[in-house]
Amino acid sequence: MLVNMNEVLLPAKKGKYGVGLFNAVNLELARGIINAAEQTGSPVIMGTAEVLFPYGPLEEVSYYLLPMAKKARVPVVIHLDHGLKKETCLKALELGFTSIMYDCSADPYEENVKKVREMADIAHSYGATIEGELGHIGGTEGGAGADETDASKFYTDPEQAKDFVERTKVDALAIAVGTAHGAYKLPPKLDFARIEKIANTIDVPLVLHGGSGLTDYDFKTAIEKGISKVNIFTDINIAAVEAEFRAFTDMNKGLIDLIPAAVEAIKKACIKKMELFGSCGKAYQTSIHSTDDLVERITKEVLAHLANNK
Repeated sequence: MLVNMNEVLLPAKKGKYGVGLFNAVNLELARGIINAAEQTGSPVIMGTAEVLFPYGPLEEVSYYLLPMAKKARVPVVIHLDHGLKKETCLKALELGFTSIMYDCSADPYEENVKKVREMADIAHSYGATIEGELGHIGGTEGGAGADETDASKFYTDPEQAKDFVERTKVDALAIAVGTAHGAYKLPPKLDFARIEKIANTIDVPLVLHGGSGLTDYDFKTAIEKGISKVNIFTDINIAAVEAEFRAFTDMNKGLIDLIPAAVEAIKKACIKKMELFGSCGKAYQTSIHSTDDLVERITKEVLAHLANNK
């Protein structure tokens, strides 16, 4: 079932569990993620990031992500993570993505607010949700992790987060509290007190980027303190490669001999995270509680689509 981010994150925020965002730049990743979600009865967020387009162009990944989400037996959000350009976000919405992240965190604060608010209005007109980012999260998606320098001066300020959410109308906020994208050079130190303070200051669900490589304690405590969405890619990316290496026993092997191993490894890695985040069995605890709610949502989305295509 294809849904937007509010439909899985608002119940997660209320129920104190986390929902995973797993990037799927090819069909094997997508199959493993969906299989894991259906086996555990977990809501899931699946998508890609702008920096990953060289490995799976946005339009091409939409060809399989959206149909798979619609056919899934669990709620699936199709999300553009770290959209860096307005044009990229607009393209994702036009393709049918139900959620986007417009990452303007590198811009001056007022510019970040202005650009994200404009995009929030557009995303909401499509019936889609939007995530913003405040503060600086180290490393790069799918690349190198943070260095050893003290990055606490770039952490998200709780009061500024409140102002940002109120002015931009974002549906979720990615915060900087000690994580980094990619592999870690040193063990991360999460500011759990900051997570809790921000969660008590703003109403929208909080997002933890750079989740791969954190300890089980880190995940559980971060979710307990207020994180509702956790982004994972490096862990499942590595799990797939390791499985393919084990399956490639001789040169007589072909690609089709490796695909099942990769899908199974991705599924197992995702299941481990879903169990850790507490999302298993929560698939139908979405924000749609009745047929009337579903009809109302679909009607709004159709009207918004018609208005945008006049």
